[in-house]
Amino acid sequence: MKENSVLTHFDSAGNARMVDVSAKKETVRRATAAGRITMSAQAYTMVRAGSMKKGDVLGVARIAGIMAAKKVDQLIPLCHPLAITGIDVLFNFVDEESAVEIEATVGITGKTGVEMEALTAVSVAALTIYDMCKAVDKAMVISDIRLLKKSGGKSGEFIRPEDAGKK
Repeated sequence: MKENSVLTHFDSAGNARMVDVSAKKETVRRATAAGRITMSAQAYTMVRAGSMKKGDVLGVARIAGIMAAKKVDQLIPLCHPLAITGIDVLFNFVDEESAVEIEATVGITGKTGVEMEALTAVSVAALTIYDMCKAVDKAMVISDIRLLKKSGGKSGEFIRPEDAGKK
């Protein structure tokens, strides 16, 4: 895996800075992130059945993830405001673990990537599931939030090594 030896969010004196992307070329960029939330069997059954008192847990979590991806520049200090062109937030039930897997893909044609937007979408979707289910299970665990892949820009394509053989 290629590592970048320069941390671009710091100037020569070590001060935090927002990277100037004005000279960068606009390219089509995509990033996909994933994570999971594991819960009690009771909470999991209720989420699957759509019987949680607060309503459609995954529907609300999907909208929360989309909204969060659009607000990353307001949450993470050195991120650029971006004109995102598309966001998908998907869920997969893992019955044997009482877990919901979350995957978010964000797209843009721009001068900087959307990795932070995809990671934030997954994180906020998971937090929303927690919020909507906490009356039934306060011991839920949010885990494994990670970048799966990204494409576009000067650094090109990245695919998490353990996911390289998957679609």
